[in-house]
Amino acid sequence: MYLDGNPRAAASADPPDILALLGDHSTLARRPGLRIEQAADAAALRAYRRLRHEAFVREQGLFDGHDLDDRDDDPRTVTLVARDPAGTVVGGVRLGPACDGPDIGWWTGGRLVVAPAARGAGGAGAALVRAACARAEAEGVLRFEATVRAGAETFFRRLGWTRVRPVTVSGAPHVLMRHPIGRIAAQAAAAKSALGPLLAALAGRDPHALGGPGFTGDDAAPVPGGDVVAACDAIVPSMVERDPEWAGWCSVLVNLNDLAAMGAAPAGLLDALAAPDAAHAARVLDGLARAARAYNVPVLGGHTQLGVPAALSVTALGRAARPVPGGGGRPGHAVRLTADLGGGWRAGYRGRQWDSTTSRRTDELRAMLGAVAAGAPAAAKDVSMAGIAGTLGMLAEASGCAAVLDVAAVPRPAAAAAMGDWLTCFPGFAMLTADEPGAPAPPAGPAASAVCGELTTGRGVSLRWPDGQVTEAVAGPVTGLGTA
Repeated sequence: MYLDGNPRAAASADPPDILALLGDHSTLARRPGLRIEQAADAAALRAYRRLRHEAFVREQGLFDGHDLDDRDDDPRTVTLVARDPAGTVVGGVRLGPACDGPDIGWWTGGRLVVAPAARGAGGAGAALVRAACARAEAEGVLRFEATVRAGAETFFRRLGWTRVRPVTVSGAPHVLMRHPIGRIAAQAAAAKSALGPLLAALAGRDPHALGGPGFTGDDAAPVPGGDVVAACDAIVPSMVERDPEWAGWCSVLVNLNDLAAMGAAPAGLLDALAAPDAAHAARVLDGLARAARAYNVPVLGGHTQLGVPAALSVTALGRAARPVPGGGGRPGHAVRLTADLGGGWRAGYRGRQWDSTTSRRTDELRAMLGAVAAGAPAAAKDVSMAGIAGTLGMLAEASGCAAVLDVAAVPRPAAAAAMGDWLTCFPGFAMLTADEPGAPAPPAGPAASAVCGELTTGRGVSLRWPDGQVTEAVAGPVTGLGTA
């Protein structure tokens, strides 16, 4: 007898089920009747394609002879199959990039099929659609669509999809449906949406508060009475705790980027460090010192405290005769991204932090920092933890307008395969600028630079795709700080 009181089953020659061995019959009773997995071998693909042939060729008559096409031969295509408890393939769906060439984050799903015996209450179709959506989002997809039979529109609506437009396939009415992906909006909201309400108390009536008129919401602030520009940025405490050298490096990087976005030349740094012990503090300061030497910027002083939880904040001082505002854009201005595409994903931060700066020489780093000062655009923002798309939303918000980003034109490293990762990560060095159309690219050393959108009337950020379609990325203001 098992621990749950059930009698022990008779011995079997079949491989044992671990749940059955444990006598966990209640869990066995609740176990799903379907398993969704990627087709891992030729047999699974053959079974899926047989189901397709029966449904789309014989049953529905949509195709003559067969329903195979070039997407079946594309090595990027992912096929998911549903298996019943016996292991039989009872359904499947395929998904993959919609365009030939580089994957820009636009995927389509299709050829959803379920065996007749598994349709209805079994939920195989819904399970496959949900699995396809989850896989697409895991692959960094930002636009995911499917062409479905007109009669299936309600089914897809119930799963959260939205109607795009009617289409015709093989003479039969179909509907193009789109799965909403809120990755960019969620990233921007998590990183910046609390700023407006939180900082309202600091604004007051002081004309120099929060940067002063024209600079509200900027990453750095002009100091009243001269040409000094100041920036202050902190590193997430969990990062200081588990990756102290990288935290030290980044504390320099992010602050110098903030100065660079305003066209300011760095003059010096001040650090405030807390650490549980001297050994941990030394590791943080080693990263900070290496970055300061690489950028050739002195550490002027600071404060260190031991015996407390890890924390790190750095203040950077620079000079700019004419600081470039983040809110100087206007509808009609061209949007340009200037970014260092060298390097790769930081170990332990894949898809979230791109590291190009640790491999650069001092002259290369300084050339990139001087790009905004040399180009003197109407507006500039360095890409922060809100990502490329979220930071563009901040620039547009401060400028009192909206922005459109041409996805295929965004400079991107070949190693950053997923567009969703690249548009939402911290990219090391990356500057978004807005200026009159035709303005030349700024001299930025090894960084790549390209016009990849424009500012428009309205608010929020939209993504424009090669087929001319525009999808929403951020619906409205990112920070709530308003127009600069």
